[in-house]
Amino acid sequence: MPADPIMTDDTGAPVPVPETVRRVVSLVPSLTESVAATVPGALVGATDWCTHPHDLDVARVRGTKNPDLDAVRRLRPDVVLANAEENRAPDIEALREAGVPVWVTRIETLRQAFTSLDRLLRVACRAPRPSWLDAAEAAWREPETGPRRTAVIPIWRRPWMVVGRDTFTGDVLRHLGIDNLYASHPERYPKIPLGELAARRPDLVVLPDEPYAFSEDDGPESFPGLTCVPVSGRLLTWYGPSLAAARAELGERLGR
Repeated sequence: MPADPIMTDDTGAPVPVPETVRRVVSLVPSLTESVAATVPGALVGATDWCTHPHDLDVARVRGTKNPDLDAVRRLRPDVVLANAEENRAPDIEALREAGVPVWVTRIETLRQAFTSLDRLLRVACRAPRPSWLDAAEAAWREPETGPRRTAVIPIWRRPWMVVGRDTFTGDVLRHLGIDNLYASHPERYPKIPLGELAARRPDLVVLPDEPYAFSEDDGPESFPGLTCVPVSGRLLTWYGPSLAAARAELGERLGR
């Protein structure tokens, strides 16, 4: 019997993907949604944080940072989908050492998202390129031409943390004509005192509802005198089918 072909994931790691993929476990919410929208019958396991689609009915394997590796193995996946930022390297290595193929994505920009999702679906899942990916890529193709604005993007409070350098979120906002004031910070998610955030006087304080659940009633009160805009974290941080509508919806919400 011929060996499974060896492909390489976004990190350059070899992954023995079977010629036919019938069972997929996803450890990343946005990848779960991507597979469910493309080859729903193949998805057999996902994390507790995988909330889309709303009617997803698969085995749950705990969280992105603490997956139940025994439960994953019992599902007998042809491939497990992971992400270099969202999942822990020791968990990925433990699965690989147990003989489970793990395909790891690395996504820090919109362009990387489109390329990575195309390879993940066609190569790791052995599925045709979906029409939603074409629609998503088309939605972000034209550059933003209006005046540029600045923003800080808190993701946590107590302590306050914000989006820093080399993030997908920052690139999404950049494509909307909004420049992250902490894009040049040496850390990707630095802890910044609230006083410093307010003193930067950004045009916008963008408050996603994940990982911290900022809302109209939780967050804006900390930035008096500044324009605060709570937004859907799924539109701002997820790479998948939501990207097809994210540009229009975020643009409207952020007052493009």
